[in-house]
Amino acid sequence: MKIAIGCDHAAYTFKEEIKTYLTDKGHTLVDKGCHSTERADYPDYGIAVGEAVVNGECEKGIVICGSGIGISIAANKVKGVRCALCLDVNMAHLSRQHNDANVLAMGARLIDVELGKAIVDEWLTTEFEGDRHSARLDKITRYEQSK
Repeated sequence: MKIAIGCDHAAYTFKEEIKTYLTDKGHTLVDKGCHSTERADYPDYGIAVGEAVVNGECEKGIVICGSGIGISIAANKVKGVRCALCLDVNMAHLSRQHNDANVLAMGARLIDVELGKAIVDEWLTTEFEGDRHSARLDKITRYEQSK
């Protein structure tokens, strides 16, 4: 799978470990930054990942900052992005199964890399259930398109 990934400076080391983990599993990663621990603004990277997903460059996206909150807000500003902040495996499962999240957000200051790997695995392997959940997502899409 081709996955866009991005982070701010607080999550740089975390991102690099997730990149290696996913590359070793056969995924293709498109790194949208940042590329060091030097101060970086999370909106730049959350938006870049979101755009890579909605424009079809990548199938899914992963964004990471200190808490995961700011970068998820930024990613969700991109029309068509459904970014879910997941801090445990169950949240990752439900974000895909019920909400068809296309971007995963995590907080590098709140979880360790091993839990991050488990979250990513669950998120990438869980399918959208559709059915009653589709109608809810359609409402969100209609609202988004009306703006």
